[in-house]
Amino acid sequence: MKAVHFGAGNIGRGFVGLLLHEAGYEVVFSDVAAPLVEALQQADSYTVTTVGQHPSTTVVDGFFAINSAEDPEGLTAQLADADIVTTAVGVRILRFVAPAIAAGIAARPAGAPRVAVLACENAINATDELEALVREAYQGDDLDERALFANTAVDRIVPVQAEGAGLDVTVEDFHEWAVERGPFAGAEPDVPGITWVDSLGPYIERKLFTVNTGHATTAWHGWAAGHATIAESIADPSILARVEQVLGETSALLEAKHGFSAEEMTAYRTKVLARFANTSLPDPVDRVGRGPLRKLSRHDRIVGPAAELAERSLAHDGLLGAFDAALGFAPEGDAEVTRLQELLRGTDADAATAEITGLEPGHPLYPEVRALVAARLAG
Repeated sequence: MKAVHFGAGNIGRGFVGLLLHEAGYEVVFSDVAAPLVEALQQADSYTVTTVGQHPSTTVVDGFFAINSAEDPEGLTAQLADADIVTTAVGVRILRFVAPAIAAGIAARPAGAPRVAVLACENAINATDELEALVREAYQGDDLDERALFANTAVDRIVPVQAEGAGLDVTVEDFHEWAVERGPFAGAEPDVPGITWVDSLGPYIERKLFTVNTGHATTAWHGWAAGHATIAESIADPSILARVEQVLGETSALLEAKHGFSAEEMTAYRTKVLARFANTSLPDPVDRVGRGPLRKLSRHDRIVGPAAELAERSLAHDGLLGAFDAALGFAPEGDAEVTRLQELLRGTDADAATAEITGLEPGHPLYPEVRALVAARLAG
């Protein structure tokens, strides 16, 4: 069995690649970072260390690496006989890998089993986006006979790695990889690390609106308070209170929208907060908070749930506080931070609010976020 995974970074090696390896797949890592690909090509193995309540060490071997920019034909050949194709490259990079996936699918032998394509990204229904891009690039009318596309929800904290770690990766001991079973028509591959679900939407939003919302909220408030890491930030009682308020709000939305019980959501967010407090994962607030424009966009982790709560006339003050903290998040070296600060200096409140949030002026959340943006402009 073969799996081709796009993105050989820490998440690729320490999460998706690890679980596929443990399921018995030969893993082919595809990346454009030449030093990383060369290191993988020269290595016989690397080690994944989990830290937390259940620490472990796993040696990953039997993998192959290919530079997709330098050897597109080789990548096509690998994709042509793969059983699974996965990505962990970031949603905005999917448009660059889609043509390669389309070419690989087209090169599959006639009558070969359909290859499963799974985008393992921190976004809602990322595989749907990847599928649309592959369809645009695919030459032919038999794509549905050659490939299937299934949405996924992934969750594992992979912090900045220690200097000198090389290919070895340290990750938290918790992980979740949920995949919708419908597209497989009863023929799901045997990957023990996957949880197969009939309806993925609730799981995606539970993770996005709890883990990602809470993580970003902790980072932005932590940065404002002068803390260096997520664990240090969540240990601050004032920040913990703000994060608990936010997660209480998103839990209320998830209960109302998807039918999760209050007990389920209490247990879930308690586990999430314990993960943030793991001092064995020194995750910098600068890393977790980066990319604020993406994280403040219309359907992402802050504005997304806040908008739905506003539509239901449910409390969302904590989320507004997280939004405001994101407006003030200004470490150096992040292009989105730079653009956000430009918007807060050089445009009017309506133009800035529209570009940052994507909200329509008639939406019930709009006046509240506009007021926060206007206050930053005035300041």
